[in-house]
Amino acid sequence: MISHKTSRRRFLAASGSISALSILPTGTLFGKDPKSNDRMNVAFIGMGGQIQGHVANLLNQGQQVAAFCDVDPGQIARSKKRHGEKVAKAKEYRDFRELLEKEKSLDAVVIATPDHWHAPICKAAMQAGKHVYCEKPLTHTIGEARELRELCKASKVVTQTGNQGSASANLRRSMELIAADVFGPIREVHVWHPPHGWPSGVDRPQGSDPVPKGMDWDFWCGTAPVRPYKSGIYHPAKWRGWYDFGNGFLGDFCCHSFNLALRALHLDYPSRISFRGEGLGKETFAKSCSVKYHFSKNKKRSHEVALHAYTGGGKDVPPDYAVEAAVKTFGGLPRVGCIFIGDKGMLSSGLWNSQCYIKMNGEEKYVGEGNHDAAKAVPKTIPRSRGHMHEWVDACKGNGRTFADFEHGGHLTEIGLAGIVALKMQKEIQWDGQAMKVKGHPEADKWINKPDREKWLT
Repeated sequence: MISHKTSRRRFLAASGSISALSILPTGTLFGKDPKSNDRMNVAFIGMGGQIQGHVANLLNQGQQVAAFCDVDPGQIARSKKRHGEKVAKAKEYRDFRELLEKEKSLDAVVIATPDHWHAPICKAAMQAGKHVYCEKPLTHTIGEARELRELCKASKVVTQTGNQGSASANLRRSMELIAADVFGPIREVHVWHPPHGWPSGVDRPQGSDPVPKGMDWDFWCGTAPVRPYKSGIYHPAKWRGWYDFGNGFLGDFCCHSFNLALRALHLDYPSRISFRGEGLGKETFAKSCSVKYHFSKNKKRSHEVALHAYTGGGKDVPPDYAVEAAVKTFGGLPRVGCIFIGDKGMLSSGLWNSQCYIKMNGEEKYVGEGNHDAAKAVPKTIPRSRGHMHEWVDACKGNGRTFADFEHGGHLTEIGLAGIVALKMQKEIQWDGQAMKVKGHPEADKWINKPDREKWLT
């Protein structure tokens, strides 16, 4: 086992391709300047449910599906059946390293593996000079997120984090309204989600089951500790609840639900993280919890911000004063949501920040921003997107920039996973985000830069 912690100098020196890429213009690949009508050759890695929409999206854009990669051949077979003749010629790989080595004409990769594989594959693809779209959360640990942020700055390949709400016109409209001070200083943000279907607040089951035919379970575990295979417990889809492979609610949704707050409120790093919860201290995410991130004043914001995240139901829901207007407006508390509370009014943006409802002080209900007088005088200043994946493809071809590159996605991930460190420690923490340290608690380092199995880092 080795610690997954690398200095920027060592990390960039690990691949000679990075120094070459760093001098190329944005949107170029090995000196080639793609034309807007060129077809991109794209490989897909991690053929579970989430990636299927991305395959369809790129096919609809007329791009070329070059390869599918998954350690479970059943996932590839189901993907080929689903997309039919359009992907019939796609090469099949179990090892992403072999894919990157053999597919010389490859332009880009889309990654939707379990979270613990995100960083190693992103780094390998970027070092090979491929543009990268990676599902959220960008990484499994804070240390990995910082590494990808640094690599994003040094490399000229195009990156995009899979928080699709970033392309929403309502997210961008919300940013404009907040910047125009429509709501006054925003001091509170409340985000909520009901219980999930994956294991939460439980211990690992005893025993093991036969591994599905053809599946490389050791490879699936990869950098994480090897756990006995148990049918229906980890693969497919249930892995997110287990800390070895995912990070539960905070890992799953921080890149969505914290997105607007990070952008519009100039969040840097939380100074303190507190929580309450049930089912803590397990190998899985909490059964239920409320996590509070305290953001101090900074150069761009003259007031503190408290960001609250709730999941699991029961007592782990927002307080009445935060949601009573939403209940009146929508006929009940929405299943998921995100509400910003300012001195002059409130914004309901939805968990994916894809909504934009306004309620000013003295009003009982929310109104869509297009019909509210408080918003009508605020001009549109942020370019709108025709789609999150479209934006990435355009940027790969040298047209424009992505809105959620790995610098942004990595920052979101660091904030979300700082809450995971507090939950694992089962105590309130004072967080030094720049240094990636829990103040006074060096024992927390093992959750910031986890030990990985060395053979999967080569």
